[in-house]
Amino acid sequence: MSDESAGASAHDAAAPRTVEGGTDDMLRDEPLVPEIVQSDVAFAGRVWDVRSDTFLYNGEWIVRQYVSHTGAVAILALDDDGRMLVIQQYRHPIRSRDWEIPAGLLDVPGEEHLAAARRELAEEADLEADRWEPLVSVHPTPGGNDEIVHVFLARGLRPAGEAHARVDEEADIRVEWVPVAEVVSAVLAGRMRNGILAAAALATAELLRRTGS
Repeated sequence: MSDESAGASAHDAAAPRTVEGGTDDMLRDEPLVPEIVQSDVAFAGRVWDVRSDTFLYNGEWIVRQYVSHTGAVAILALDDDGRMLVIQQYRHPIRSRDWEIPAGLLDVPGEEHLAAARRELAEEADLEADRWEPLVSVHPTPGGNDEIVHVFLARGLRPAGEAHARVDEEADIRVEWVPVAEVVSAVLAGRMRNGILAAAALATAELLRRTGS
């Protein structure tokens, strides 16, 4: 797939695909925008805010608080031997050094999703890629925030040049290359619990099964 075709958002590209045994028209999320009568910033954070909305749903007024998120991109970097790049770093909310794939916020105004993915792969893994394609888009926590993560599959990898300086939790990132099948096994066994990693690894395994490459 060319970079030009990959330039479309992963949200758009992850829309309707034919599935075995039927069509994907049978299963899809259904957008719905209720009447919102009040929306306030309940807490202004350093990275994200918490909003409080009052809205009408099924004839009832409901109040919900949620994290107002910028959205993000993530990258499943796949080498020629069928191994995917995983990184381990400390995440304070879960008090764990969990395994992840490179990812970052969509916090640069006007930046396209693919450009953000290229930037994050270079910053977190010191890598560039020749071939990019949208893989999957996910809402990691739809009951608690409005985040959407657009995951790209990156192949044709090469060093990005000078290594990036890393601070805070990124200062001691551990980097490993692991066969996709082993990551899937770790996810299914509960040894790897990061939701974005799990979705990306499972989607890649299925894509490789269907295409044979």
